[in-house]
Amino acid sequence: MNLNLKNKYALVCGGTDGIGWASAVELAKLGANVWLFARNKEKLKLKVALLDISKGQKHRFLVADFTDLTAVQEALASNKCHFHILVNNTGGPEGGAILDEKPEKFEATFQQHLVMNQIIVQHVVPFMKAEKYGRIINIISVSVKQPILGLGVSNTIRWAVAAWAKTLSKELSHTGITVNNVLPGYTTTGRLAQVNKMRAKTEKKSVEKLEAEMEANVPSGRFATPDEVGAAVAFLASPVAFSINGINLPVDGGLAATL
Repeated sequence: MNLNLKNKYALVCGGTDGIGWASAVELAKLGANVWLFARNKEKLKLKVALLDISKGQKHRFLVADFTDLTAVQEALASNKCHFHILVNNTGGPEGGAILDEKPEKFEATFQQHLVMNQIIVQHVVPFMKAEKYGRIINIISVSVKQPILGLGVSNTIRWAVAAWAKTLSKELSHTGITVNNVLPGYTTTGRLAQVNKMRAKTEKKSVEKLEAEMEANVPSGRFATPDEVGAAVAFLASPVAFSINGINLPVDGGLAATL
């Protein structure tokens, strides 16, 4: 099975923590030259130094806050490296009942996720077309299959990103570029811990009790790990995944009740 990513360049957004970092590690293991893209320069330096270089790779980083469209555009413009692989990964908004959310929160989340994805894709696609090799992988959420209670804004915008990605996959299908979405379920990240702390307070129960109830609803019996999600990302980035295009791939332990 051809999983070799030697001489391929990967840009991993949100690459210093959680699923982004796990994806970067797996891509590096397959031989890719990985560029981490996040807002904390010092953390980026530390994380880049930890990536595998056993296959002679050179890893780098870009610095920008994904809430700042101009900063992201400037970081991309200053970058002389082109990419065969893009992992779009941005932290979700704080939770809350959808009826209570202000329109400004929907707008900001739309900008941070869909508009930001569009800007980065427009930067990387010309090189991918020239190389006849491109893998665009969007980290979304299993809420695309089954909305998650208490994450109304996130549920709404994730669906928009999924529709954008499906459309893009059709437009690029003849160019050697694939576009797919990975849908994490409950995954042991800082994001999940933050959401669970909020939910526990709202539901007036301990975090431990809440998480036990959540795990009981996962057919596999436990939360997924970032490494498991990262492995799915790395597979979709590989040459062997050429004919997988325009899909939503849940990595959720069977949580979603839909096909």
